[in-house]
Amino acid sequence: MDAVQTWANDLKIKELMEILKKRDFGVAYAKDKDDARKIVMDMIPEGSTIAVGGSVTLNETGILDEIRSDKYNFIDRYNTPNFEAMLEKYREGYHADVFVSSTNAITMGGQLVNIDCTGNRTSQIVFGPKKVIIVAGVNKIVETVEDGIKRAKSIAPLNARRITHKTPCATDDCCTCTDCSSQARVCNVTSIVDGCHYFPGRITIVLVPEQLGY
Repeated sequence: MDAVQTWANDLKIKELMEILKKRDFGVAYAKDKDDARKIVMDMIPEGSTIAVGGSVTLNETGILDEIRSDKYNFIDRYNTPNFEAMLEKYREGYHADVFVSSTNAITMGGQLVNIDCTGNRTSQIVFGPKKVIIVAGVNKIVETVEDGIKRAKSIAPLNARRITHKTPCATDDCCTCTDCSSQARVCNVTSIVDGCHYFPGRITIVLVPEQLGY
């Protein structure tokens, strides 16, 4: 990324950070993905029980690898023998000390916008785990809630393809949301988090001035 784009991204993130603070979110600035990983792991005490949302960003930053270390009690949703066992891991996540995820979008008004398949990610961001950490690249920033929903819908086919859901939007011939009624549909739950006023600082958003995830 060239210096001019980095400058523009930095300004946008700094403006958004002030807006998020006013909505009682915790905020942190990470200069790059490696810095984001350090910031996130410094927030999590050893021995913590950690759950995660499905996220390309957590893989790209190396955060997921760190969480898998013996220092933490990781509720591993990825290594389960079947769907029912995976759902049990999702349910365990509500009692986690920390939930780590990314987000589909963050508005310049200070809202988190997410669309989910089962709803475990959206609901655990909203309530359950004691602490939530959201890691987001500059590509997740949009102007409005409507833009956030549009963005989430536009990347839904990528996520469906990534997790091998056989939806109409993720075939060899299509990469566009069709508002399907497939059982494998990944757009079942939409959440908008307007702020952390009831639990100030429960959600901390780590913003990175580079592209991360979908």
